[in-house]
Amino acid sequence: MQSVLQRPTVLLCAAVGLYLCVLGSVSLVASPQAVQAPVRNALPAVRTGAQIYDAACATCHARDGRGAPQSLLGFETEVRDFTDCTVSAEPTPDWYAVVHEGGPVRALDRHMPAFGEALTSEDIDKVVDHLRSFCAEQDRWPLGDLNFPRAFFTEKAFPENESVLETNVSTQGDHAIGNELVYERRFGARNQIEIKVPIDLQQQGDQPWVKGIGDVAFAFKRAFYANNGSGTIAAAGAELILPTGNADKGLGNGHTVFEPFAMWGQALPRDSYIQMHGGIEIPSDSAATKEAFLRTAIGTTFAQDRGFGRAWSPQVEVLWARPFGEPSEWDVVPQIQVSLSKLQHVLIAGGVRVPLTQRDERHAQALVYVLWDWFDGGFFSFWK
Repeated sequence: MQSVLQRPTVLLCAAVGLYLCVLGSVSLVASPQAVQAPVRNALPAVRTGAQIYDAACATCHARDGRGAPQSLLGFETEVRDFTDCTVSAEPTPDWYAVVHEGGPVRALDRHMPAFGEALTSEDIDKVVDHLRSFCAEQDRWPLGDLNFPRAFFTEKAFPENESVLETNVSTQGDHAIGNELVYERRFGARNQIEIKVPIDLQQQGDQPWVKGIGDVAFAFKRAFYANNGSGTIAAAGAELILPTGNADKGLGNGHTVFEPFAMWGQALPRDSYIQMHGGIEIPSDSAATKEAFLRTAIGTTFAQDRGFGRAWSPQVEVLWARPFGEPSEWDVVPQIQVSLSKLQHVLIAGGVRVPLTQRDERHAQALVYVLWDWFDGGFFSFWK
C-alpha cells in the first residue's frame, strides 16, 4: 500500500533526530518557532545529505546510523537503526509528511515538532536519501514508493504485509455474496506468501441459502526487478487453488488449479500509476477449461490538507479473460480507495464490476474491501 509505514516509530525517530540532535538539551515541548532558527543555523548554506545528517542527526543516531545508546540520549523515544533495511525502505511521502508537519499528521507523538520552516523540501529529500544509504543492501529493497494502491482484481508486484477482507454482491440473477479473507506476509527484501480463504453465500431461485468455505488458495511471488529511480517494479509467482469447497453446492471447482502469473507496476507523473497482472489458470481436471487472463489498473492518488491528509485513490481496471476455445470476456471496474487512519495503514475501497461482453450470462457486482496493513500497528491504533 502506498504511503504506509512498515514501522510506525521510524518517522517519529527521524524527526526527533532532526530536532534533538541539534539542540541537545532543548526540551521536546519547546515551540516550533523556538527551534527553527537553531536548526537552520546549524547547517551550512549549501549542504549534502551527509552534512545535514552529521549536523542534525548524528548526535542521536550516531555517525553509522545505528543509534546512540539510550543512556546518552536523555529521552525515552526509541531511536531506530537506519542500517535495518525495513526502516530505510519506508515510503518517501511518509518520511516527508512527518518531518515537515510533525507527529500528529500521522497520529504519532505530539512532542515531535514540524520542521517545514527549518528544512527545505530539498533538504528533507537529501537527508532521507542519506539515511537509506545505511542499508547495506539498499539496491535489493524496493522502496514503499512502489507500493501502489491495491485494486480489486489486479494483483500488485510489491511484496506486502497486510490483511484484506473483500466482499462482492451480485446485483442481478441468483443471489450471491462472496467474501474473501486475504493474508499476505513479506519475507526478506522481495518475497511474499499469500493465503486466500473464500467464504461464500449463495441462493438459487427459491432454494435455501447455501454458505461455506470455498476453494482455499496459496500463493508465492517474488519481485525480481525494482528500479526506485524509474518507479518500475515487476514480479512473478504462482498460486495453487485447492478443492476445499463443496462443489456440489456451488462452493468450489471440485479440482485443483495451478496458476502461474506475472505482475508489473509503473509510477506515472502527478502521483499516478499503472499496474498489470497476467497469467494462466491450469486445472488438474483435463475436462475443465484452461483460461488466460490479463488485468490492468490505472489510477492516481491525491491527499487533503496540502497533501498531508487523507489519501484518495480513484482508479479503473480493465479485465480480459479468455477461456480456451471460448470467446473473450471483458469487464471494467471503476473504483476508489480511501485511507481511514491517520497513519494510512487502514483503508477502504468500493467499486463495481461491469461486464462488457456476455451480459446475458454475467451480471454486475458491487465490490468493497477493508485493508489493514498489520505490520504498521493495531487496527484501532493511529487514528487520532
